[in-house]
Amino acid sequence: MTGTLNKVMLIGHLGDVVKMHYFDDKNCVGRFSLATNETYTNKQTNEKVTNTEWHNIVVRNKGAEICEKYLKKGDKIYVEGRLKTRKWQDDKGVDRYSVEIQCVDFTFLTPRAKNNESTSAAQSGPTINDEPNTKSDQEQLNDLPF
Repeated sequence: MTGTLNKVMLIGHLGDVVKMHYFDDKNCVGRFSLATNETYTNKQTNEKVTNTEWHNIVVRNKGAEICEKYLKKGDKIYVEGRLKTRKWQDDKGVDRYSVEIQCVDFTFLTPRAKNNESTSAAQSGPTINDEPNTKSDQEQLNDLPF
């Protein structure tokens, strides 16, 4: 293979509300944290162990506005994007690095009825293209590759 691939797919829960930053040229960026969990049983103690990994998600423009409008802390979301390492300096001038997922696609997975919101969004909520998901929950389960 001659090319490279930088692709991330995550399903997790929002750790906080979407934080927006607007620019003068009418562009915007939304940022939020996403928690993914790994659960296993410790074979020595037979105790259930859960590890949580936190991811920094960055979504731009219309996608960011959709996320800000419909997402709240704890909502489940599918995010697809690419890894990006950002370098910055702290107050003391020390170089710091943070890894972010630059979101290129997403799908809301928390049903709207569960959120107790009266929106016209479909059961699964809009995607980055703002198209409602018209498949039933059973049809979606049948589409899974496993």
